[in-house]
Amino acid sequence: MFDELKTLCELNGTSGDESRVRNYIETHINADKITTDPLGNLLVFKKGRKTPDKKIMFAAHMDEVGFIITDVSENGFLSFGAVGGINPSVVLGRALCVDNKAFGIVGTKAVHQQSKEERGKIPPFDEMYIDVGGNVDISRGSFAYFDTDFFRFGDGFIKGKAIDDRAGCLIMMDMINGEPEYDAWYAFTVQEEIGTRGSKTAAFTIAPDAAIVLETTTACDAAGVSGSKKVCELGKGAVVSYMDKRTIYDRELYSLAFKTAEENGIPVQTKTLVAGGNDSGSIHISRGGVRTCAVSVPCRNLHSPSCVIKESDYFAVKKLAEKMLSAVAEI
Repeated sequence: MFDELKTLCELNGTSGDESRVRNYIETHINADKITTDPLGNLLVFKKGRKTPDKKIMFAAHMDEVGFIITDVSENGFLSFGAVGGINPSVVLGRALCVDNKAFGIVGTKAVHQQSKEERGKIPPFDEMYIDVGGNVDISRGSFAYFDTDFFRFGDGFIKGKAIDDRAGCLIMMDMINGEPEYDAWYAFTVQEEIGTRGSKTAAFTIAPDAAIVLETTTACDAAGVSGSKKVCELGKGAVVSYMDKRTIYDRELYSLAFKTAEENGIPVQTKTLVAGGNDSGSIHISRGGVRTCAVSVPCRNLHSPSCVIKESDYFAVKKLAEKMLSAVAEI
């Protein structure tokens, strides 16, 4: 799992630039039908041992947060903006890979040239630049990505970029390459980070009766945070959501996920704060409506170069996803 996830996460693929991720997934799955829609979603059908009386879809997004170049100076300083929700505090001083052919460092005005007020705050993106060390063939509209190491540490923890949502993608790849009990569709979606756009077209095309979204979700279980503000915790298993900013989840599927987890000895928890959103927001209102459930890997430092998950939680989500296919098919 570690090596496969590392490979997926180290592929660069922000919203609108997912082709490297899509091509890798397509060449590493054994499916019965694979198509790419005009927006770039990879839509996959896998025949199981049985055909359910309803159409079931799993979804995970291929894109990651990143940056787009908005201007290029003659001496190699690049202006840029964010693609997706990135806090400027995790960007200043970081190394970035630009257009997959140059490396740069994010900087801002020298500290001795800043006012007292400026020194006390994180500069916005329009006051930062990427220094690529001279004149490089980079144009406006090029993409940039966090350049960071992927590694294990501590008691079963993994750190890296783009774990959101390559973890979900890898779980779906393993399901496709396995021997599933029931037929299912799998949507590897694009442009989730800029408004769940890919999942909207994917769900319209597949027209599922029920959907299970495999995601990562924010864990705030850090020092000084208590109660519901933790949202979810690493080491406590898969996260099943009842509501976020985009979706009120199907109550029967929400309960079914907990029942399935209990019957199979899978650690499970729920989000303790109504926050965020994912591809469910577009899927559950597609066509005439889709019954939708979200199962997520808890992740610290989401949308940063240092996403952190615990391996045991990943495997809890993987096992629950596999069991939910049969559970949903049989209700």
